[in-house]
Amino acid sequence: MSFLGYQRRNGSVGTRNYVLVIPQGIISKSICDFVAGTRTILTVDHGSGRTANDREKIARVLIGLGRNPNVASVILHAASPGVGYPELRAERLADEIAAGGKRVELLDPVKDGGVYGCIAKGIQLARRMVHEASKLRRVEAGDEHLCLGVKCGYSDTTSGIAGNPAIGYLFDKVVKAGGTAFLGETTEIIGAEHFLAKRAANPQVAKAILDAVAHREAMAKSTGVDIRTINPIPANIKGGLSSLEEKSLGAIHKAGTSTVQGVLQYGERPKGKGLYFVDCWMGSYSIFAGYAAAGANLVMFQLGGGGLAGRELMEGCPAIVAPFLWCTANPKTYEMAKDNIDYYSGTVITDGEDPQEAGERLYRTVIDIASGTLSKSETLTHTDPIDLCLEEPRF
Repeated sequence: MSFLGYQRRNGSVGTRNYVLVIPQGIISKSICDFVAGTRTILTVDHGSGRTANDREKIARVLIGLGRNPNVASVILHAASPGVGYPELRAERLADEIAAGGKRVELLDPVKDGGVYGCIAKGIQLARRMVHEASKLRRVEAGDEHLCLGVKCGYSDTTSGIAGNPAIGYLFDKVVKAGGTAFLGETTEIIGAEHFLAKRAANPQVAKAILDAVAHREAMAKSTGVDIRTINPIPANIKGGLSSLEEKSLGAIHKAGTSTVQGVLQYGERPKGKGLYFVDCWMGSYSIFAGYAAAGANLVMFQLGGGGLAGRELMEGCPAIVAPFLWCTANPKTYEMAKDNIDYYSGTVITDGEDPQEAGERLYRTVIDIASGTLSKSETLTHTDPIDLCLEEPRF
């Protein structure tokens, strides 16, 4: 099968067609408030007081978002406090984004009349760039151009039985067609890491999976905490999960059965196609910005039901430039949040639907949204700031 997407100069295909304005700040927000078809990243961190490693990670995310296939062109401003650091120099970011084949325009308060001048110039540029991007037409593209990312949250028994296996079926199908898929959250595979390691492409990848888990457990123990005593979280326990191992065994179903080609760091781009494990923490929304920076053109949140009573899921697209899908297999969650859920696989449990057919339904939903149908989250303009996955101390 195929989807309808936007062909880019470097051969990638976008499921959306945005003008991205980065980094964050009043200039970016003002431009996006005025001009339709623009996006910007909202974070709680711009690099001040961060270590060089964490600043490089911020740069990797900004550059990766700019190079995402869903982005037609980029406006980059030099007004953020972070651009004083060498890792975050506006010129460096612009050059690396442009190297991916994107048109990049740079705004500089010193040359463009201060913040007010940058806002005015940025609005003019954004209008022209959006108009230019609007002339592009979707074309038929094979599934090898899909790049998907997934995480699970509020996991319960329905997640491991129906929700995560449906994602796994989708991942297997896309990877078999030559596409790319990302599975993350290192803390969510503890106790099941050896199963993923057995599926590694080579001994080096297997070691990287095991090392990632060992490193996370060591980090927790360095604070005097055994991570297995605080995970599963209360919401998971309320949903019927009794141990971290049980939770992890259900979580890795999202990876399907394909070979794991490599282990990536947060926001790192893969060198090839296939299934990749992303070594990062379980922060609910930050992971999606990392997936988009790595090239994902569509992302999914597989939702359980533990601790969700009263939540309406009023959340926009935390992947910034990639459509965001809510999926669940929990009947109560689905009934509570029908206006927000894009895909429901609880029919495997309640109606005896074949798990493969449930996976096919998810595949068709993904193809539909990749081709232009809005995910339900995309109909909202509100998105909370994202806490990027930065792990070193802040000074």
